Amino acid sequence: HLVESGGGLVQAGGSLRLSCAASGFDFDRNDMTWVRQAPGKELEWVSTIYSDGEWTSYADDVKGRFTISRDNAKNRMYLQMNSLKPEDTALYYCAWCYQSSCTTDFYNRGQGTQVTVSS
Repeated sequence: HLVESGGGLVQAGGSLRLSCAASGFDFDRNDMTWVRQAPGKELEWVSTIYSDGEWTSYADDVKGRFTISRDNAKNRMYLQMNSLKPEDTALYYCAWCYQSSCTTDFYNRGQGTQVTVSS
């Protein structure tokens, strides 16, 4: 079970920190990913972090602005989003994934948290 939180309305250039709370599975054994879906668009991969937190990856359009992290002791994952742009507006989900396909296949997404960036 995954529950996202931390979204909101922010002006362009602002920051938000998303949180993903995990329960019901071995969080520290799973690679995790953030994905987003803007209105009228398909689900888009944002960032991935491996189970031990040692390896991360980002989509090109968020690289340098977003930082993914996790706290396995708390069963939580985070996405720090800085320098937000209106095009970052979307419903953000966390999900677990298999290492070989974390950019394309996402499992057990939560309800999502809405991020809206005004210009």
